[in-house]
Formats: sequence, structure tokens, C-alpha cells
Amino acid sequence: MIVTVASGKGGTGKTTVAVNLALSVNASKLLDCDVEEPNAHTLLETEIKESTPVTSPHPVVDADACTLCGNCADFCEFNALFVGKDEVLVYEEMCHSCGGCSIVCPEQAITEVPREVGMLHTCTADGLDLVYGELNIGEPIATTIIKAVKSRQDSDGLNIVDAPPGTACPVIETMEHSDYLILVTEPTPFGLHDLEMAVGVVEELHIPFGVVINRDGIGNEDVRDFCKKRSIPILMRIPFDREIAELYSEGRPFALELDNWENKFKKMMRTIEEAVNNDE
Repeated sequence: MIVTVASGKGGTGKTTVAVNLALSVNASKLLDCDVEEPNAHTLLETEIKESTPVTSPHPVVDADACTLCGNCADFCEFNALFVGKDEVLVYEEMCHSCGGCSIVCPEQAITEVPREVGMLHTCTADGLDLVYGELNIGEPIATTIIKAVKSRQDSDGLNIVDAPPGTACPVIETMEHSDYLILVTEPTPFGLHDLEMAVGVVEELHIPFGVVINRDGIGNEDVRDFCKKRSIPILMRIPFDREIAELYSEGRPFALELDNWENKFKKMMRTIEEAVNNDE
């Protein structure tokens, strides 16, 4: 089973929920797909077992064979190639590695070579297997690293996935093929606004989902009213609590430190399993 924890905005507590859930239910894998700013490992006692470079194929043009016909640039939807007067320029950061330019080149002047775009780390962490990716600084496309992280899922076990914040391409790439989605929000106007956007994306993907309200008590009940109106289950409400905040600041998962929270996360997992079974 794949349970992905997402949010419409950063800073809502998405990683906190993912880590505490994974520890509470003894998940097979915790996969941190927030590859631009991975931080699940900061809440765990981690020991890196393996670090592997992640590469992406990018085009190289043989200037001697190229006739500057322009087929490659015309084909590229992302404007990663520009045919000048004397040469073809390749903008590597804009390339999505589809390989189409090499296919349409009549002179076979384009070959693809691997270019390192980030790292994939495999760790042991408090009894969990943690996998997280790191996108190289300056690289604009996160999906290659996200795919590498997701390739390490346990096909027979429970995978908890920490998604990037927002609703853009990296989030959708992370959500795809999930069995259930947890949307973490906070009871503020910004939290509600971004929750509404996240719900719109999830509904397009047709994946069952529920909401966790973090820092409950700092705002009003608009998030609760929105969920009630849309028949969205509220899976858990985590209070705005000093003790939880202190444990977070020390990098200590609160579910294992405070009474009854481990059981609450286990209960939430049972609710998720029931929803997945009913959706089949």
C-alpha cells in the first residue's frame, strides 16, 4: 500500500505527520519525495547506507553531422534547443529528457548522454528504511529524482510517502499510483485556500483522501466547515501544543514521546485501510 502525505502549502506539518505515522505503524518504507528540501531525515536518527547519483539523459549535437535543419528545435515543446546561424544551442536545464530531438534528426546528429541531476540516499532510521532524494542546486526539474525515490518502494509492504508542498508537477508525480492521500492543512485563511487547491488536484486524480488539521486551535473552524460541506473526512486534529513544538525543534517524533499519540496514528491508519478497501 502507498499512502502519500501532501499539502497545498509548505510549513503545514506534512513531514511531521509522515514521519510520526510511519513510526507508529511500523511502515516498510518512508520515502521523502520533497527532493528540493528533504527533511524527514532531520526528525530521525539516520545512518546513510548508500548514496547513488541520479542522472538524466540530455542531448549532445554533433556539429560536423548537423545541417541546422531545425527539426529538433521545432519538435521540442520546452524550447531546450535553439538553432542559430552556425550551431545548435542546448539549454540543459530546460530539457525534459524525452529523447524526441534525437528521433526527428534526419542526420542522426544528436545523441543522449547522462547528466547528474541529484543524489538518492538510502538510510536506516529508528527501525525504518528511509529513502530520500536531493536535487542538485540550480536544477529546475525535480521529477527525475522523485521517480528514482519512488522506484525504491516496497511492493509488498506499507509505504509512507512525503510529497513536496504545493500542487505543481512534482506533487502530481509523487501522488500518482498512491492508494490514499493525506492532505495536511492548518486552520488559517492561507491553509484553507491552499487546501482547496490541493483538493481540486486530488479529485482530478480520483484517489481517496482525507485531511489532517495541524496546529488545531490557532484559527477558526472554516477548514472543518469546508471539509463537512465537501464530505471530506477529517482523519486527525493535532493541537497547537508547546510540548509537540519543543519535540519537533529537537528532532524528536512526538508520537513516540507523548501518551496515546502512537495509538491515534494507528487508529488513523486503520481508517485509511478501510477507505482503501471500500474503494476497490
